[in-house]
Amino acid sequence: MARFTVPPLTRRSTASSPRPAYAVAPGRRAVSVLTLRRVAAALLVLAAAVLAFRPSARGTPVLVAARPLPPGAALSASDVRVAFVPPELAPAAVLSDPAAVQSAVLVAAASPGEPITSTRLLGPEHVRLAAGPGHGAVPLRLADPGVARLLRPGTEVDVVAADPHEVLARSALVLAVHPETSSRDGPVVVLALPTDTATRVASITLDRPVGVTLR
Repeated sequence: MARFTVPPLTRRSTASSPRPAYAVAPGRRAVSVLTLRRVAAALLVLAAAVLAFRPSARGTPVLVAARPLPPGAALSASDVRVAFVPPELAPAAVLSDPAAVQSAVLVAAASPGEPITSTRLLGPEHVRLAAGPGHGAVPLRLADPGVARLLRPGTEVDVVAADPHEVLARSALVLAVHPETSSRDGPVVVLALPTDTATRVASITLDRPVGVTLR
């Protein structure tokens, strides 16, 4: 019987196979991926910087108390700081420039982080909102400084004068009590009165001691 010999199978070497024309060398592929990542990272940093300097992205700038502030305090730029809040949460009478509160009088106490608006500062706008149109603000020192320390913004008082005794005004609204600068002077009380009455009371306090009675 004749014998047939099967030739051994051989694995074709891929080393000698020609590389397709469009193939990318492994080293070049790694460099390309690294370059793309660097470009993407740079674009992200640039986008973040642009968004950070857009007011709409940061929110609306609002002045807030930088520390606990007592009522009647004369403010300075160091008493406030700028915070950014969503536009829909910004107060209507918002202030954004610390210079706007320089030497302004705060009519009520403020805790750190509380917004400082124009209506919280002693002035025509606050007088109108607190007492209504046709009123003015009258600062005065009381004959008894101890009584002034009992007053708070929103308290109603009657104003009386001595020598001779006379009721100068009724139902005056306390707008602010400015802290005393010395134990001799006592606090300054700011009252809201009808314009004509305010002028008369201010004139009388120049010559006669005045006091108030709580209502």
